[in-house]
Amino acid sequence: MENSNTNNEEKKQNDDLHKTHLSDTKFKDLPLLPEIQLAIDETVFEFCTPIQAKTLPISLEGRDIAGQAQTGTGKTAAFVIAAMQHLLKNPRPNLSQRNQCQVRYLILAPTRELAIQIAKDTDTLGKHTGLKFALAYGGTGYDKQQKEIEQGVDILIGTPGRIIDYWKKKVFSLDQCQGVVLDEADRMLDLGFIKDIRFLLRRLPDPTKRLSMMFSATLSHRVMELSYEHMNQPERVEIKAEAVNTKKIAQSVYYPSNDEKIPLLVGLIQKLKPSRAIVFVNTKRNAETIDDFLRGNDIQAVLISGDVRQNKRQSLLKEFSDGKHQVLIATDVAARGLHIDDVSHVFNFDLPQIAEDYVHRIGRTARAGASGEAHSFACEDTAFYLPEIEEYIGMAIPMASVTAELLAQDLKPRKRITRDRVPHRPSNNGKKPGHKFSGKPRSGGGYKGKNPRNKPAN
Repeated sequence: MENSNTNNEEKKQNDDLHKTHLSDTKFKDLPLLPEIQLAIDETVFEFCTPIQAKTLPISLEGRDIAGQAQTGTGKTAAFVIAAMQHLLKNPRPNLSQRNQCQVRYLILAPTRELAIQIAKDTDTLGKHTGLKFALAYGGTGYDKQQKEIEQGVDILIGTPGRIIDYWKKKVFSLDQCQGVVLDEADRMLDLGFIKDIRFLLRRLPDPTKRLSMMFSATLSHRVMELSYEHMNQPERVEIKAEAVNTKKIAQSVYYPSNDEKIPLLVGLIQKLKPSRAIVFVNTKRNAETIDDFLRGNDIQAVLISGDVRQNKRQSLLKEFSDGKHQVLIATDVAARGLHIDDVSHVFNFDLPQIAEDYVHRIGRTARAGASGEAHSFACEDTAFYLPEIEEYIGMAIPMASVTAELLAQDLKPRKRITRDRVPHRPSNNGKKPGHKFSGKPRSGGGYKGKNPRNKPAN
């Protein structure tokens, strides 16, 4: 009887998941090649998510896509499946003369974390295809990544800067590239990658000779302008983020003073006891302050930011994914691309300056149809970002009171540690401190005689 009740409860949960997160389209109903369908079957995925159901029928026919969907909606699988099918149905061009370093498909991502996650998903979905994949991102493994690419690669995944670096060194060619993916296109533009993206796109074959796909949380004018310029009449597909936010994530906003933010955060974590939480901040300084206070109050936390060494970042993320730490503190460098299951709570210690980033932050929870909570602090410094956020998500975030019961009563002092950071590049061309840079003189006129200030007095 007990087993029957358990099975009924599991069936009800699966039905609820299907209603809120999945479409009625099954992968087996799509014209997928057997080697791709086999990998999908092994992942136990049966139904497509909405973005997959809407884009795959188009991209599998070889038509370009400009898709809008937030993170956690299955868009990675949507473009990886389409890319692999395109390569398998269109064998390597000029096989007998093909250089081993010809990249056949290029996937660009704004962050290292997102590129790594895409590579993992590609390995899973492509394990029966015989295609070769390689990863290229900055911060670590330069020679190792180069050797892997030189050995031959069908799909190259990475961040724009490192990929351009290898291309300029002639590690690979894009002359016979059969397709390109721009993932999180709006984020790449926000991070100033527009010149790098255009540099790479202009070195690909004509848009009519490749399958191009672009995915973004927002299809803004800037994003669509890029698609019209470098894609072949892309079909626009939109999956609204608002429905996911309002239905599956319990959102609340607090209005603490700046001095109350740390006690409120510690108090909420102690009261809510999240199994796995992410705290987002706008500055590295705030991240380190939070890390020190959580450590001082016996809360297991780890911090990742732009100046943490890449190997260390990956190690910390794995430890957090494995459940060794309760809280991950992250600057917006990690707001996209993190794929960590079972995140129950997100805390916006600082409200993001860009409304779209709010969606990406809280999208770390309630993934794959699960539920989650998002608690945001509208403090003295960031409260004025709230109206734009609420307008963007189409709802007013419910207000929660900052009560004495929520504030940590016996807040212990912060516990500082020595942090392992990436050393900053010297600003004096590698010379010893105090040694002035002696490069080429400035062009043009100027005083060329002796310094009159050194002229001895008469």
